[in-house]
Amino acid sequence: MTHDIARYISDYCVESEAALDSACLCLIDTLGCALEGLTIPECRKLLGPIVPDTIVPHGARVPGTSFELDPVKAAFDISCMARWSDFSDTYFGAQGSHPSDNIGGLLALADHRSRILQAGGKAPLLMREVLAAIVQAYEIQGVLSMDNSLYGVGLDHALLVKVASAGVATRLCGGDREAVANAVTNAWIDGHSLCIYRRSPHAGTRKSWAGADATARGVFLAMLAVRGEMGYPSALTTPTWGLYDVLFKGKPFAIPVTYGCSVVQNIQFKVSVPTVFNAQTAAECAIRLHPVVRDRIQEIRKITICAHATTLRLNTASGPLATAAERDHCVQYVVAVGLLNGSITAEDYETEAASDPRIDALRAKTEILEDPAYTRDYADPAKRASANAVQVFFADGSTTEKVAVEYPLGHARRRAEAQKLLWEKFEANLARAFADKQRKRIVATCRDRESLERLAVHEFVALFLPQD
Repeated sequence: MTHDIARYISDYCVESEAALDSACLCLIDTLGCALEGLTIPECRKLLGPIVPDTIVPHGARVPGTSFELDPVKAAFDISCMARWSDFSDTYFGAQGSHPSDNIGGLLALADHRSRILQAGGKAPLLMREVLAAIVQAYEIQGVLSMDNSLYGVGLDHALLVKVASAGVATRLCGGDREAVANAVTNAWIDGHSLCIYRRSPHAGTRKSWAGADATARGVFLAMLAVRGEMGYPSALTTPTWGLYDVLFKGKPFAIPVTYGCSVVQNIQFKVSVPTVFNAQTAAECAIRLHPVVRDRIQEIRKITICAHATTLRLNTASGPLATAAERDHCVQYVVAVGLLNGSITAEDYETEAASDPRIDALRAKTEILEDPAYTRDYADPAKRASANAVQVFFADGSTTEKVAVEYPLGHARRRAEAQKLLWEKFEANLARAFADKQRKRIVATCRDRESLERLAVHEFVALFLPQD
């Protein structure tokens, strides 16, 4: 399997216009989310050089900041910012994951390399190479997640980020197929993080930087590989000591499709609500019901949520929710906030907003039921729906309608509806960091994909730096 990944990375030419268009949307959405993350103190405290005042010649820049870091730490910072508010894109099959976690690593490494090439009088890397790298990283991570559950053995999906980033970053560094394979095998044999930090009652802020840690590690392994570090071709399959035997009871990964460029075209964006993807449609339902219930909150007797089995297993919680990380992964909390406010923002998960006693009161009145049809459609590769339905029952015996949403706004089936809103989301996030003139220049650059592709990477990153 590692050979197939290395061959895909080294030999596949990304030519699909639709895939490159989608990669551009993924890039701008991720950078917008990063600028939002930069406003959150818990995120900001993790940024910057490990050793204060470290100077890195031709370092990788971190958008929205003055940091110039080594590309490994810059990869961590960019992806940490992008994932902090749980508002970046996602993809799921047997295993849900966030392919956008790779973008911080790819962009940081490409910026650093482009600056070095320019300083040496050579042609810099172009954004076309970054967009193609995004397509490939998304494809590897997405295909690996289709039929293989890491949660089933207690591992976090960040493993898939590490593998995708290591391979594609090696190619960005100029590594050949052998170097790519060496980097990927070293990613397979790394220690892999447990998913405890995503599960109530243990959910914590590490879930917001686990992907960042993985893409940074991928960049590190890529930089070793292009220096000639050896690989381990049987890292997956060696009896007793290989990954399959150690962690998956000897069961090999299933690869149901040939690597190409379909994952990025079917990526699922979070357009209007920062929450776990399985709760996106529940949030839409609650927000639609808000006008009907907002003046009757005290009269509510019961709330029902019909969901698929994965939501019941992974995204429900009772009792106190101690952190924002627990709240944004709790569908009952998300529905309560949507019913109360008619909107849901990242701030609604913070301690001050969560102290509203009405939220926990509504959570206590919420019943969650599995709809077998929703479970089937969630698992169906032709649909990949993530449906929820919400209905509110009042003390006088009256009820609201049962509002159901099958596909969330960011789903590929609703791409035309979502695209305008994605750009509005991007511009709103730009406004958090930049004045009007700079925002307009960034938007104009990003909207013209052909011109964007011809832009040097270091010039693109410079657009996102603070201006005096």
